[in-house]
Order: sequence, then C-alpha cells, then structure tokens
Amino acid sequence: MTLPDLISLLGALATFLFGMSTMTTGLEKLTSGKLASLLEKLTDNILKGVLLGAVVAGMVHSSAATTVMCIGFVNAGILKLRQAVGVIMGANIGTTVTAQILRLGGLSGGNLFLLLLRPEMLGPIFAFVGIIFYSFFSGGNKRTWGQIFLGLGLLFMGIKSMETALAPLTQLEAFQQLFIQFSNPILGILVGAGITALIQSSTASVAILQALSASGVVTFSVAMPIIMGQNIGTCVTAILSSIGASRNAKRTAAVHLYFNIIGTLVFSVALYGLNAAVGLLFWNQVMDYGSIANLHSIFNIVCTLILLPFNRVLVWLVEKTIPETGEDPVATLLDPRFLATPPVALERCRGVVIQMGELAQKNLGLAQGLLIDYNEKQLAKIHENEELLDHMESSLDRYLVQLSSHSLPGRDSDLVSDLLHALTDFERIGDYAVNLSESATVLSEQKLSFSPSAAEELKYVCGAVNEALSMTVEAYRTRSAENAFRVEPLEEVVDLMTATLRERHVERLKRGDCTVELGTQFLELLTNLERISDHCSNAAVRVIQQASPHGALIRQDIHNYLQQLHQGGSAEFASQFEQAKERYFQPIAQEKLAKEAVT
Repeated sequence: MTLPDLISLLGALATFLFGMSTMTTGLEKLTSGKLASLLEKLTDNILKGVLLGAVVAGMVHSSAATTVMCIGFVNAGILKLRQAVGVIMGANIGTTVTAQILRLGGLSGGNLFLLLLRPEMLGPIFAFVGIIFYSFFSGGNKRTWGQIFLGLGLLFMGIKSMETALAPLTQLEAFQQLFIQFSNPILGILVGAGITALIQSSTASVAILQALSASGVVTFSVAMPIIMGQNIGTCVTAILSSIGASRNAKRTAAVHLYFNIIGTLVFSVALYGLNAAVGLLFWNQVMDYGSIANLHSIFNIVCTLILLPFNRVLVWLVEKTIPETGEDPVATLLDPRFLATPPVALERCRGVVIQMGELAQKNLGLAQGLLIDYNEKQLAKIHENEELLDHMESSLDRYLVQLSSHSLPGRDSDLVSDLLHALTDFERIGDYAVNLSESATVLSEQKLSFSPSAAEELKYVCGAVNEALSMTVEAYRTRSAENAFRVEPLEEVVDLMTATLRERHVERLKRGDCTVELGTQFLELLTNLERISDHCSNAAVRVIQQASPHGALIRQDIHNYLQQLHQGGSAEFASQFEQAKERYFQPIAQEKLAKEAVT
C-alpha cells in the first residue's frame, strides 16, 4: 500500500465520519431534542426502553451517542439506572441500521434502479440535493433537511472511497495471510475493540469491515470475532463520558461495558463450542456487505434477547462493582454532555429554573409561617434552601453562558436570554423570602406582635403574592401564556394593597397608635412582598414572550406592553384585575379595618 493510498484511506474515513456527524446533527435539529426527551418519558418498562433505545440509536446512527445521552440523563437524575439498561440494550440493536444502509454497496445488476442504489451513485445525488437545500433555502426546516441529505451523501461517498483506497492493500498476499490470523477469536476481538476504541465509532468500524469484504478475504470466522470486539470497543466513548459524573452515571457506562462483554462471552462459548462439536458449514464462507450487516444485526439482537431477562442482575452487578459514595446532588443538575445537543440542554435549563421557582415558593411559605408561629427549625430550612438557590443560580448562569456560545437558532437564543432573567428573578424572590424570615426573627426576639386587623391585612397581601408566585411557577412548568397572563393583574392588586396599607401606616404614626419598631417591620414586610410580586411579573412576561403568538412584539418593548395593560388596553386584563381585587383588596378596604390600629 503506497503513501497516496494511505492518505486516500484517511480522507475516506474522515469523509465518512464527518458525514455521519453532519447527518446526526441535522436529525437533532429537526427533532428539536424530542428524540432525547423521549428517553425520559417512555422507559417505564424494560421492553419500551429497548424499543426506544433501538429507535433513537437507529436515527442518530450511533449506540455510543445514545448511551452518552443516557448517561447524561442518569447523571441529571432524570432516568433511573434500571430504566437506562433497556435503552442501552436497544441502542446496540439500533446502531446496526447504518450497516444495513451501507449494504447497498454490495448490490449488483445492470438495470438503472439497482445502479442508482449503489453508494457511488447515491452519495453524489444525496450530497447535491443536500447542498442545494442547505445553500439556497432558508424557510422552515429546509436547511436542516439539506444538512441531513448532505451528511447521508458524504456517508455513502466515504464508504465507497474507503473500498477504493483499501483495494490495493487487500491484493497483497501478506495482508491476506495477516487477515486469516484474525480468525483467532481472542486476536479478532482485540483488533475489533482496538480499532473501534481508536476511532470511537462501531458504525465506522463495521463500515471499514464492509469495505474490506469487497476484496473477498473476509470470511465468517474472521468477521465474527472482529464484530464482537467492535461492540466492546464502542464502550470507550461512554466510559470517557462518565469521567467526573455521578456514581449512577458511571454505573450506566459500566452497564454498557458489562452487557457487551457478557454478550460476547456467551455468544463466543456457544458459537465456537457448536463449531467444534458439529462443524458449521458457513464457518469459512466469504462475507460481503449484506452478510456482514446481517451478522452485525443478528449478534446484537441475540445478545439482547439472551441478557434481557437478566437486566436486574446487570444492575446488581454494577452496583456491587461501583458502590455507594457521598455526592453533592446539585453537581448533577446540569450535565455538560447536554451542551452537544442544545435543544436538550435548553430543556434541562428550563427544568432547573422550574426547580428554582419551586424552591423560592417553598421558602416564601416557610417565611410566612414564621410570622404566625416562629420556629428555629423552619428558619434553618429557609437558609438551607437559600444556599441551594444561590448554588443553582451560579451553576445555571455559567451553564447558560456556555450554551450561548453554541450556534443557536433565534428562538433558542431568545430562550437562553429569558432563562437568564428568570433564574435571577427566582433567586431574588428567595432573597426576599429570607428578608421576611429576618423580620419574623426580630418580632420574635423583641416579643412584638401585630394586632388582629394588621395580621389580617398581611394575610391578604401574602395570599395575593402566593397566588402570583404559584401562577408564575405553573406557567413555566406548563409553558402556558394563559397562566402567565394572570400574574400581572395580581401584581397590580398587590401594588394597590401595599400603597393603601402604607398610607394607613402613616395615619397610625400621626395618631401615635403604632410603635416605631412595629411599624418598621410592618413596612419592611410590605416592601419585600411587593418586590416578590414585581419579580413574578418579570418572570411571567418572559413566558408570554415564548408562548404567545405575539411574543416577538412584546419582546421589542416590554414596558410599553405592560403600560397598555394597566391603562385599559385589554378587557381580559381588566376583568382579571377586578376579580383579584375582589378577592384580596376588598376585604382590607373595609372601613372597620382601616380604623383599627396596630398595637
């Protein structure tokens, strides 16, 4: 094999791998992360997990990519280890799809249809169609489809180029003799594992074997151990991906490795034992594109069927191998592996923002509880939650900044900006909840208490703020513009209530009905509650921008949008404002409450 042939081989392999990567990226964009999201929704039993893993790996043409994705979900706490087992088993089946597509290289025949199905024809056709769509169309998903076709074209062109580059090598007698040595199962498995680990793609490794089959030197006894080794070698990608991840993420990578090693051992013992006993007729049969693709598929399907009933044993084995250790759960919330798939990463970020909102909501409830019944344990819990909120905010902020460095479509880029604002809003709400708890501490330490009327007033203000925050978190959870729209009328009612109660406080001070210490805490509580409602309004508007058909117009001038609502620009807003006013403001607007003093 000459130097030009070697360079051609490297170029062909690069074309193949780049084509596979381009097509996979296009598929991810087309589905906007939906394929990955299915992993967390459709794994409630092992059979569904196997089917799902096969579908996803078949579509992204990589069991390693699917397993890495699975590791990311386990690391983030979305999937449990037992759910991941089925997906990993299915991924081994799904990855054989590429070899089945590439078997078109083995087609022969003189008619035009068969001629067009050969890689040397399909490759340029797909690549040409892809570059036309990618370069000259911009509406909808046309560019993405162009990327998929372009990747598929490069895939076919790469495999044909590999076959051409390997042709001189396969004619050498020394190479043919060397290849015969691969029929030794141990050597064949090591070679298959080594090549696959080096290029980190069992799909590409099988494609190289298919290209070599065109020379007629690849027999069943040679191909079988190499294919078994390829399944082990592909585990390297998952193992590397699990470095620095959570314990369960490492266990997920171990499941992938153990599954392939055990499958290879069982299959080898049965196959070589049977050949030794009866002599298999096809043992020295020459393989071609199609037979190698079939062998790859059969091996993975049989291994899955054999080990599927023992899925719990696999979980037990990795749990024994990788024992329990103490971990920081916050470190697993945002997995860097998702950054390679921005739609999935964005969905994880949105989930963390929702968790921050729920945590802030919990702290608000605890702080309000302290005003009624002061409790040191509740105070400690508030500070514990606040530390977690701060940690989540800094982690999510860094993660979103990293994500924004990727090439994102306009809508996703806007969502990154909205989430950055939202995490700040929820973190600030948590801060104001701590401020409420500090006021409760002062009241408790100085043995101060509000009069029944003042406590009643605070109860209604708290009720309105609680509803606003609850509605905001729910809007993020459901992506509901309707829920988000209901926050602003509540925020305006809170403004009306706090302004009214401040005026009453001034009158109380003038009459000498209120002590300075008690009045200061009363005003401090009103200020913090009002600011919480302001941040609810800010966060809710971001949901409207994302979910509403008019979101782009709202984004251009948020201040003008809110001003129009407050000035009667929406009958729906006016109606909801009146309803909220009736629930929360009218009870404290009664004259008998206005006349009572804080004592």
